[in-house]
Amino acid sequence: MRRMNSQAFRQFVPYLTNFKLENTCATVLGILSGLASVVLTYLIGLAIDQMVGKGQVDLIHLQQIIYAFIGLVVVNICGQWLIQRLGNRVAYLSVSQLRKDAFEHLNQLPLRYYDQTAHGNIMSRFTNDMDNISTAIQAIYTQLFSGVTIVLIALVIMLKMNLLLTLVVLIATPVIFLASWLVAKMSQKDFAAQQAILGEISSFITEMVGNQKIVKAFQRENRNQQHFESLNQELYYKGYRAQFSSAIANPLSRFVDHLAYVAVGCVGGYLAITHPSLVSIGTVSSFTIYSSQFSKPFIELTGLTTQIQTALAGIERTFALLNEPIEKENSEAQVLQNVQGEVVFQDVDFSYLPNQPLIEHFSFTANPGQTIAIVGKTGAGKSTLVNLLMRFYDVDQGKILIDHQDIRQLSRDSLRQAFGMVLQDTWLFDSTLRENLRYGRKEATDEEIYAALKQAYMYDFVMRLPEKLDTPLGSHGLKISDGQRQLLTIARTMISNPPMLILDEATSSVDTLTERKIQAAFLAMMQGKTSFVIAHRLATIQNADQILVMDYGKIVEQGNHQELLAKDGYYAQLYHAQFTQTNANE
Repeated sequence: MRRMNSQAFRQFVPYLTNFKLENTCATVLGILSGLASVVLTYLIGLAIDQMVGKGQVDLIHLQQIIYAFIGLVVVNICGQWLIQRLGNRVAYLSVSQLRKDAFEHLNQLPLRYYDQTAHGNIMSRFTNDMDNISTAIQAIYTQLFSGVTIVLIALVIMLKMNLLLTLVVLIATPVIFLASWLVAKMSQKDFAAQQAILGEISSFITEMVGNQKIVKAFQRENRNQQHFESLNQELYYKGYRAQFSSAIANPLSRFVDHLAYVAVGCVGGYLAITHPSLVSIGTVSSFTIYSSQFSKPFIELTGLTTQIQTALAGIERTFALLNEPIEKENSEAQVLQNVQGEVVFQDVDFSYLPNQPLIEHFSFTANPGQTIAIVGKTGAGKSTLVNLLMRFYDVDQGKILIDHQDIRQLSRDSLRQAFGMVLQDTWLFDSTLRENLRYGRKEATDEEIYAALKQAYMYDFVMRLPEKLDTPLGSHGLKISDGQRQLLTIARTMISNPPMLILDEATSSVDTLTERKIQAAFLAMMQGKTSFVIAHRLATIQNADQILVMDYGKIVEQGNHQELLAKDGYYAQLYHAQFTQTNANE
C-alpha cells in the first residue's frame, strides 16, 4: 500500500512543479515571511532586555524595536496571505489539469473497462477524490514554504544563542517525526478503504437514482435501504478507524512539543540564575518562542494528517485510472475511405472471459448493400457481433474484413464513422434538441434535421414545442417517453447518413403502427447500404437479404425468410410461435 502511494505521488509531482512562477514566488515570500517571523521572536527577547527594572528602561531602543516589530508583522501577514493565494491557484489548476487528463484518458479506455467497473466508482474519482487532493494541496502549500524557512533560520539562531538549549529542542523533533510516521503507517490502509467504500456508495446511489421506476415496480425500497445502510455502516466503521488513528498524531505531537517547551523553560531558567553572564532572561524568553517556532511546522503537518492521508488515497485511485491501458492505435493504421460495404467474418473466435468461449469458428459474408438480420435467443452472441464489428472488442482468433481490409489495420475513428448505430438502449444528453440531433454530424442544417424528423415521424411533435429545436432535454428540460427518445435517436442516425448501419432492436419502444411507418423510413435509409439488424420481432426482418440464426455463438441456419421457413427448422418454429401469439393477442 505504501509503495503504491509513493509511486502514485511521484506521478502527481509534475502537476505541482509545472507552476514554476508560482512556486518561485511562494519560495521568495516564504523566505521573507519566515525570516520576519524569526526576527520577530529575536526582537521580543531584545525588547525584554531593554527593561532591566523599575526606572531602568531604555525607551529609545525599545521604541525602535517596536517600529521594527510592526514592520515585520506587516511583512509576515502579507507574505502568508500571498502564499495562500498562490496555494489556492496551484491547488485548483493542478487538480483541474489532473481531472482533464483523467477524463481524456477515460475517453481512450476500451469498452471492457466500462463493462467491468462500476460507473459510480469512476465518477467518485472525479469528484470526492480530486476535491480531497486540492484541499490537501491548499493546506500544505501554506505551511511548506514559510515553515521550511522558519525551521532552518530558527535552528541557526538557536545554535548561536545556546547549544544546550538547542539540544533540548532537537531531542523532541525525532519523537514527533516517529509519532507521525507510525500513525500514517497505521491509518493509510483505512483511508484507502474509506475512499473505496465511498466509490461503492456513489455507484449504488447512481444506479438506484437512475432506475427508480424499476425499484418502485419491484418494491425494492426497503431492501435498497437495508443495503445502503449496510454500506453506510461499513463507511462509518472504516471512516471512524481512519479518522481516529489520524487524529492521534496531532495531540501526540503537541504533547511531545509541550514537554520540550517545559524542558527549555526549566533548563533556561536554571542557566539564567546560575550563569547570568551566559543566558539572560530575554534570551530564555526568545528561546522558548524559538522552540515553539521550530516545532510548529511539524505540529501543523501532523494536524493535516487526515487531509494528507485522504489525498494520498485519492491520488492512488486517480492514477489507478490513469494507469489503465488505453486502446492503442496502430501507428500504420489506415483510414477507411470510399466504403463499398462488403463485410466478411473469417473463422472468428471470441470470449469475454478466457475460460468461457462465446463465438467459435464464426464465418459469413455480407455483400455490399445487403441487409443482414441476426436472430437468436438471448445470449446467442448477436450483440457481440456488433461489439466486434465496431472494435469495441477485438477478436481472439480469425479476421473481420471490410472491403478486403482487416479492421485491426484500420483506425478506430474511421471504422466507427462508417457505421450508424441505433440501439435498444437510447441515449440523449442534457442539451437542446438541435444539439442532440446533430451529435453525429455537427454541420447538419436545420432543413436536414427537419427532413429526418419527418422520416422518423417526430416532425409534428417537435413543431408543437414552443422552442422547437431549441427545446432543452434532460433533467431540467423536456421530459419525453421512451418511444419518443428512440424515435429521436433514429432521426439522429438518419442525419449522420453513414455508409453502413447497425440497428439493435431499434424499434423496441414504439407501437406497432409507428413501427411499420419507421420500417418504411428504415428501408429508404438502408437503400444501397450494408445494414445489420438485430431483432426479436421477426415480422420486422422478413425483407432482409440474409437472416443469420445464431445459437451459442454459431450460425445454425442461414438464408432469406422464405428459405428458412421452407427448412422448417429453428427459425420456422420461432416465427410460427410469434405469429400464433400475435394472432391470439389480436
